[in-house]
Amino acid sequence: MGAEPKIDTTVPSIARVYDYALGGKDHFEVDRAVFNKMIAIDPHMPTVARLHRDWSRKVVRWLAESAGVDQFLDCGSGLPTMDNTHEVAQRANPDALVVYVDNDPTVVAHGRALLEDNDRTVFAAADLRKPDELFAHDKIRGFLDLDRPIGMIQGSTLHHIDKLSDQQSLMARYLGYLPSGSYVALTHVHNPHDDSELDRMTTAIEEAYRTTNATTHFRPYEEIVTLFDGLEFVEPGLVQLHRWWPGGPLTGSEPTIYGMVLGGVARKP
Repeated sequence: MGAEPKIDTTVPSIARVYDYALGGKDHFEVDRAVFNKMIAIDPHMPTVARLHRDWSRKVVRWLAESAGVDQFLDCGSGLPTMDNTHEVAQRANPDALVVYVDNDPTVVAHGRALLEDNDRTVFAAADLRKPDELFAHDKIRGFLDLDRPIGMIQGSTLHHIDKLSDQQSLMARYLGYLPSGSYVALTHVHNPHDDSELDRMTTAIEEAYRTTNATTHFRPYEEIVTLFDGLEFVEPGLVQLHRWWPGGPLTGSEPTIYGMVLGGVARKP
């Protein structure tokens, strides 16, 4: 094994920025500075981070309980917090298998420590941009049954890839490894590019993201939805996170920034 990647506390990490947004403790001043820029653009930014966590929780529970998925591949899992994928899945089905994948040094260190005592959950340090190597990884090929349906989670991962064509190609390669009956749960940052208030806000937030070690590309709905090509959407399709199976009727006005992230779940025929 090679040496573990070192944690650079002088450069912001998108995983640590998200951890700070969720009220975690694994972040540094450089990470807090990035998120504080976003809060200055819109004070509802912490709520957006919590909406993403809520969406992930609902999706994993639905996959484990309603869709009968019992093995999960969580790509770009981020730092451990409350209701991680394995906790939600294994509450629904104690036998569920979960593989986390990330290559952020902070995530690697914390993820492995978290999972030391859970023999149905493993962590693979791997580059999400190289699915061929990822699916050859012994922590995946030796742990998951690639002949049975898998729930693959791509939460806020693909929008770090520069070109839409590269995102589409990457998703196609991932889908080539997933057996029929698998599900893909995906979120992506959204900018309608229509001179609206949301356009203005997300353009400013995209600039704030540029100071992290992972550039982030906001795209319109028409481009994001192509990442699900070849899949069958679970209702209600690709929507704002709080509109994916809400816990009750949506009432009152919603902050504009809630449109910043879209998410969907779809099945491979």
